Amino acid sequence: MPDQLDCVVIGAGIVGLAIARSMALAGREVVVLEAEPEIGMHTSSRNSEVIHAGLYYGDDTLKAKLCVQGRGLLYRYCEDRQIPHQRIGKLVVASREKEQLKLKTIQDQAIRNGVDDLSIVEKGQIRELEPAVDCDMGLLSPSTGIIDSHALMVSLRADIESVGGIVLTSNRLSCVAAGASGFGLTIDGVEETFKCKTFINAAGLWAADLAGKIPQLDAKFTERVHYAKGHYFAYQGKSPFDHLVYPVPADGGLGVHATHDMGGSARFGPDVEWIDTIDYAFDESRKTVFSEAIKKYFPDLDESKLVPAYTGIRPKLSGPGMPVRDFVIDGPAEHGIAGLVNLLGIESPGLTAALAIGDYVTSLVRK
Repeated sequence: MPDQLDCVVIGAGIVGLAIARSMALAGREVVVLEAEPEIGMHTSSRNSEVIHAGLYYGDDTLKAKLCVQGRGLLYRYCEDRQIPHQRIGKLVVASREKEQLKLKTIQDQAIRNGVDDLSIVEKGQIRELEPAVDCDMGLLSPSTGIIDSHALMVSLRADIESVGGIVLTSNRLSCVAAGASGFGLTIDGVEETFKCKTFINAAGLWAADLAGKIPQLDAKFTERVHYAKGHYFAYQGKSPFDHLVYPVPADGGLGVHATHDMGGSARFGPDVEWIDTIDYAFDESRKTVFSEAIKKYFPDLDESKLVPAYTGIRPKLSGPGMPVRDFVIDGPAEHGIAGLVNLLGIESPGLTAALAIGDYVTSLVRK
């Protein structure tokens, strides 16, 4: 690797790879540095693999804008590259009157976000769509889908490398400093310091820590990240649902929902467990709470078919009981350091928004 680099992206998850792809296609010489031995080993491979429509996110937020833009880009990309995906649709379900009012609030928000294909469905229609679901009202989102996230990452990496970019795994950045002519980077186990003109912090769970290591960055541009751990249980046998099935959103997440994998099997999750350190251990005792949550909309749940699948961790800027926060994507216009972009709190809908995030970051660097 040369001593002087053009653009370095830290983090080879879906978002980091999407940014590197956009930068490389814009003519930049890109190197992606990933600390782990493989790409996308954390949040990118430990999620629901859902392509979101853009229902929940607040007015004029990056989450709303980039999710809706990214959804269209992602569906087209999957079709062009033959990446396994299905536009399976989602049903958000409600029973109590308060939940039904929330459904209508979600629909109004989605319309403001540019999602124009939603419909309210009554109990009889729901029985036709999803005989196993018990609820009084639902919100149908036909644009929601599922995707093979690993295949997506492999394709993004291939795009980067096809135009001369490099993705280096097992390269952990230990130090970064901004100077008049760019950035000085130190990698664990490497004696010399490398330099680059553009530095993109897309380190996911560790992005806030990395931002805090840049001495020239004002402390107000570093944030505390709260780790929200989520468990997923697989459901053995054929899925009882044709659509994804979601309850109305809960504090810290979208509730314990039913999703599909590309093979047609169902899984339930995630729940929300606030933790202080990265820990993927599976707590099987949470099965009882899972069962109670699932039975609210799937009363015929066979608990014996629920088996542990995996856990994932979301890097959230809002902790328990705090208002929901938007993505933070700070470029030179915000912090005053030329060539630097920090991405903090990139959780859901990060996968859906990834291609749009890539183009957005590229535009910040161009400016």
